[in-house]
Amino acid sequence: AILLYSPLVFKAVGMASNSAILGATVAIGAVKTCFILVGMLFTDRLGRRPLLLASTAGVATTATALAVTLYIGTSTTSSSPATAAACLASVLAVVATYSIGYGSVVSAYSAEALPLRLRAQASSLAMAVNRLTCGVVSMTFISLADGITMPGCFFLYAAVTAAAFVFVYTRLPETKGRRLEDMKLLFD
Repeated sequence: AILLYSPLVFKAVGMASNSAILGATVAIGAVKTCFILVGMLFTDRLGRRPLLLASTAGVATTATALAVTLYIGTSTTSSSPATAAACLASVLAVVATYSIGYGSVVSAYSAEALPLRLRAQASSLAMAVNRLTCGVVSMTFISLADGITMPGCFFLYAAVTAAAFVFVYTRLPETKGRRLEDMKLLFD
């Protein structure tokens, strides 16, 4: 939702200049690329689980900060440059924390965690579900923002991500340094 609708988010807090919105959108792309590379570099050093935990906790926290910023920015009658800057910082923080774990680790983790005999089919199914979920979020964001407000959307996303943190913490073991053949034992 942030990648597709960032211009709407920035306009909601009073960023009126198209060049400022374009610059902020370019910054999002640069941050996303940099932090995916950082995540890729640290996947084998730190492990998949720590990056996923950091990413889920980071996205939950930064999405909450973005929701608060949007609430403040959209509830006041006059927008300020400070509110727009806080919104931009929150969006960049969400993108960075998402990219370092979700963006770079999830596909590797799911490929490692699946049993060998089902890996191809299950990886395909996981990717299809991922794309379907992205499509649902993308297609419902504007309607959802109209229904529960834009800050409400990001509070909802933060809550879902907090639930994902609990899932990662309680159900996903570390796969770093383990042979693919040993994954069945790890998940039994």
